[in-house]
Amino acid sequence: MPSPAINARAKLQALRERPQAKVLIIGGGINGVGTFRDLALQGVDVALVERGDYCQGASGASSHMIHGGIRYLENGEFRLVRESVVERNRLLRIAPHYVKPLQTTIPIFSTFSGVLAAPLRFLTHKQQGKPKERGAFLIKLGLGLYDSFSRDGGTVPRHQFRGRQRALEELPRLHPGIKYTATYFDASVHNPERLTLDVLQDGEKAGLVSGGSWSDTARASNYVSLQSMTAGVPSGSGSPAAGSTVRLRDELTGELFDFTADVIVNTTGAWVDLTNQAMGAASAFMGGTKGSHIVLDHPELLDACKGREIFFEHTDGRIVLIYPMGDRVLVGTTDVDADMAQDAVCTDGEIEYFLELIGHVFPDIPVDRSQIVYTFSGVRPLPRHDATQPGFVSRDYRIERQASAPGAVVFSLVGGKWTTFRALAEHMTDNVLAELGVERKVSTAKLPIGGGAGFPADDEGIQKWIKTHVSDNRDAARTAVLLTRYGTRAEDVISYLDGGPDRMLASTRELSVRELEYMAGHEQIGHLVDVLIRRTALAFRGLVTGELLNEVCEVLAGPLGWDAAAQSREIHHAQEVLERYHRVKVHSLVA
Repeated sequence: MPSPAINARAKLQALRERPQAKVLIIGGGINGVGTFRDLALQGVDVALVERGDYCQGASGASSHMIHGGIRYLENGEFRLVRESVVERNRLLRIAPHYVKPLQTTIPIFSTFSGVLAAPLRFLTHKQQGKPKERGAFLIKLGLGLYDSFSRDGGTVPRHQFRGRQRALEELPRLHPGIKYTATYFDASVHNPERLTLDVLQDGEKAGLVSGGSWSDTARASNYVSLQSMTAGVPSGSGSPAAGSTVRLRDELTGELFDFTADVIVNTTGAWVDLTNQAMGAASAFMGGTKGSHIVLDHPELLDACKGREIFFEHTDGRIVLIYPMGDRVLVGTTDVDADMAQDAVCTDGEIEYFLELIGHVFPDIPVDRSQIVYTFSGVRPLPRHDATQPGFVSRDYRIERQASAPGAVVFSLVGGKWTTFRALAEHMTDNVLAELGVERKVSTAKLPIGGGAGFPADDEGIQKWIKTHVSDNRDAARTAVLLTRYGTRAEDVISYLDGGPDRMLASTRELSVRELEYMAGHEQIGHLVDVLIRRTALAFRGLVTGELLNEVCEVLAGPLGWDAAAQSREIHHAQEVLERYHRVKVHSLVA
């Protein structure tokens, strides 16, 4: 197997050695990466660049839900809800290693609240005024419609209503003032960052099949930013532009290089307008809103949820959620207009809001700031919405085509959410294929994603897989971590681990030296913090210590070529990111 040191920045080098492609995608969130995969599967010569790490922006700051969006029914967005439910069911089948059914319970405090406001919004399409709490009547109606969308190919049970007494028998810590609960199933994605990597690697493998070498027809690199449009040669009317050239910057070294493509796809989320401006294709499509979350280490609250997401409306009408993720509890989310000049961070006011809303449904469970182990915030890539309240802004998406830049045809994605990324990528790909005059060859509708291929169908199958892959050097617990982290791609990782002497880190039982080397060689690690936040869930669970920082950095230094000064910079960078963006303070032994 190739040395990790050789592969560390090979993907970037492949872009520099052949600085052109038919399509260049700007933005490595899930929608950009999904489009990359789909185009690669059609045999299109496609490249992708991401200015930070993959899934670092809004894609990595989501509520970790794969859901149909029951509340979108009130806005009359039936197309979006239907597509979302279909895609939720589809992801449960094609990405079962990361997408899991999620039992969801709505505590309901009234019977008829909202029966006037909601139909008025639906009939007039005027999404203004303050949100109001929905009562049992509206929720029952919505869940009935929701179930109807799942009838064809549905993979989850129908909803159930409970009266107060039965509801409190099931969830005894709920507020005693509830009148009903409604329980239904959606889905969650506990590892959105790793699912994004799986989609990316599927695209790279498709390039290998199409062109004989991974660097031929599907190339992607993180830590590469767009600087400007440098040149362009327009082609004939109705045809894509030829030779549209942009200037790119290696964010790890500062080096600049030019890259030429016929079509440019802008999937930079809330930054779409700024990206278009850099390319001379000014636009005013976006009006993003900020959403924040906190993660709690709180066994009592975890137990009170009984494995369910608690999904409800706070007193201000804002949809919020509390749900268990492994041994932690995720609480979110806010929805406020974003200031793109400011960092997206969880504020003190938002934290107070979260602590207060927990008391709204679990009044006898004390929660305080000391139990917060991680916070995160992102800017949703929503369309410009002027006077519309953020909570009412459409979560649907659209694709805008521009040809005003010098010689460039630019497709900009406006909107989009995790649940619909595969369908969205399909639509974007079809637009690009039409521009290029190419026919679709492959559908992604039933194509397993990464480590979801051959993933065990039930707990018995999972235990059998683990037992089969246990060895003298790897117990069941360690094997289970690998299966959870990689899906069935864990077989490739295990093959690498078994290819030489290995040892577990002293600072965690969830990483070994050779696994870190594997990540460095195969998963485009640019910074130490990438491992802590996006290649593992160690930061999310509040498990990053100074010892861990030092040990992981020391192991990565070899394959990534970090000298002592670089190691010190990486540790300080990780500390800064964790504290500035996630309110996690970690002390290190490095000065």
